[in-house]
Amino acid sequence: MFQLNNFFDNKNMTCIEQMGCFRVMEHQRDLSVSPSEAETQYFAAQMNVKRRQVLCELNNTGVKLQAGAMQWMLGNINMSSGVKGAGDFLGKMVASKVTGESASKPLYNGQGYVMLEPTYRHIILVDVSQWGSIVLQDGLFLACDQTLQEQVVARSNVSSAVLGGEGLFNLCLTGQGIAVLESPVPKTELIQFNLQNDVVKIDGNMAIAWSSSLQFTVEKSSKSLLGSAVSGEGFVNVYRGTGSILMAPTSK
Repeated sequence: MFQLNNFFDNKNMTCIEQMGCFRVMEHQRDLSVSPSEAETQYFAAQMNVKRRQVLCELNNTGVKLQAGAMQWMLGNINMSSGVKGAGDFLGKMVASKVTGESASKPLYNGQGYVMLEPTYRHIILVDVSQWGSIVLQDGLFLACDQTLQEQVVARSNVSSAVLGGEGLFNLCLTGQGIAVLESPVPKTELIQFNLQNDVVKIDGNMAIAWSSSLQFTVEKSSKSLLGSAVSGEGFVNVYRGTGSILMAPTSK
């Protein structure tokens, strides 16, 4: 039996989104500042630059976290490394080098709460079942339900990585469950494209997540090199097929 005081009833801590066992908690103001920092922090809060944390409420369930993401846990919760053996660890080490994610994603199981470290980035909750499989841009993964499966997917060709400003490999999540992503922009700014045997062309690596069913290539913006040079666009990232794309309209 436990109690959690000055948390859910804390007026400075607001739940701005909830999905599954995950709640996005936002600090409305940074109250732990010195007089010299107060002015900066005040205007930062006015511009939506706020600390955000993810609270995982476990009810005999489990979550996987990015290594080092846990701040505190409360209740009957067990943590395991998420590594099944030497061979599994070696494979995950290789995967971490090519995806930019941690080699080990610790598993937390039981009943109680797990709180993640604060971040100034924006937290996006995604229902992976609505995507089938979702491919993430490097460094976006923060947490997910234990029910989701991870795999490393490779680009269809090397040019899509070299010319598109993306990595050659990415983390892909599949299954029934919620994924927690750290986004450079808020959810309200994200544009979602839903394709049915169609195509989207994006100038730069602005897509933060996309369906694994889509074919990703890099192509000239025009049919000719001269046309691409005149337009000033050069090469663009092209997503073809049936699926969805989340795009950040600005880079930060």
